[in-house]
Amino acid sequence: MESQKDERLWRIAKKRASFKRSLFAYIVIIAFLWAIWWFRIGRITGFVGTPWPIWVMLGWGIALGFQYFNAYNGSVRDLAEEEYEKLKK
Repeated sequence: MESQKDERLWRIAKKRASFKRSLFAYIVIIAFLWAIWWFRIGRITGFVGTPWPIWVMLGWGIALGFQYFNAYNGSVRDLAEEEYEKLKK
C-alpha cells in the first residue's frame, strides 16, 4: 500500500516538474519571439494589425493550461482513487 502511494506521489511530482519546465520554456521563448517581432516589425509599424507572436502565445498557452490542470488538479483516475479511499474508511 505504501509503495502505491509512493508511486502516485512520484507520478504527481514528475507531472509538476514537467509543467514548471514547460512554463519556463514558454516564458523565455515567447519573450524572445516578441523581441524579434518588436525589432523587425513592431518598432516601425507599432501595433497595427495582429502581431504574429500572439498566435504562438495562444496555441502554446492553451496547451500549457491543460498541462497545468493535469499536473495540479489531477486526472479522473486520481479523483476516483481518492473517492475509493474515502469509501474504504
